[in-house]
Amino acid sequence: MNNQAIGLFDSGLGGLTVASAIKQLLPEEKLIYFGDTAHLPYGDKSSSSIIHYSEKIADFLLEKNVKVILIACNTASANAYGFLKEYVGDRAMVLNVIDPIVNFIIENYANSKVGVIGTKGTINSNTYQNKIQSKNAGIELISKATPLFVPMIEEGFIYDNISNAIISSYLSDDDLKDIKALILGCTHYPIIKNQIRKFYDFKVDVVDSARIVASYLKRILSENEMLNSKRNSEHEFYISDYTQYFEVIAKMFFEKKINLTKINIWE
Repeated sequence: MNNQAIGLFDSGLGGLTVASAIKQLLPEEKLIYFGDTAHLPYGDKSSSSIIHYSEKIADFLLEKNVKVILIACNTASANAYGFLKEYVGDRAMVLNVIDPIVNFIIENYANSKVGVIGTKGTINSNTYQNKIQSKNAGIELISKATPLFVPMIEEGFIYDNISNAIISSYLSDDDLKDIKALILGCTHYPIIKNQIRKFYDFKVDVVDSARIVASYLKRILSENEMLNSKRNSEHEFYISDYTQYFEVIAKMFFEKKINLTKINIWE
């Protein structure tokens, strides 16, 4: 099992932030990435639709004989993790990107005011709220849906006046005033992390899920003696619909042009 790949999926290119962090922390692991660009964003989809998409993607990754399926999407983690864990069973380990962040916040920000931003699907699920409150750590969690961030990023609007205006519009919410930390509750958001940090004049801790999730994955693989000692093939990248910007971001994260395959898994 050690030589099997790690499968991960997202609604689009956001999960590449997680894939990149895994590549840096676990260079011997092979990654098989699926970006469901035909159905993005997941944030405005129904829970049943997200579960359906996730099931089909899991089937595809299982056919690739992966040892882990990492749901590299907060919305899918919030809506489909329980289903996928049961559906996949012992065929592969199923992990999500929310639990590692919750644990990190509990350990580092007890008795503090913390914000979390994400898609409507993630925020409306109350997953972060419920998990953090269940730990009784005295954390005041302020949730804010920021639905324009994903399409903004997917269309390449970053580091410009348009994205800065949208970021300012959302984060100027009075409810987020005086937060000590802000959880980026969507794997797309680390792409605009520096813009968000600049909005707060670098005085708020912006919690980057990608690195935390990669560290969590490394620990889980180590504990279960599933670490790969030698990778002998290239990473694989699949999308359900072609988007030019996906290739641009992938090249930025992986420092070379990647082989991107469009595939229809819905038939």
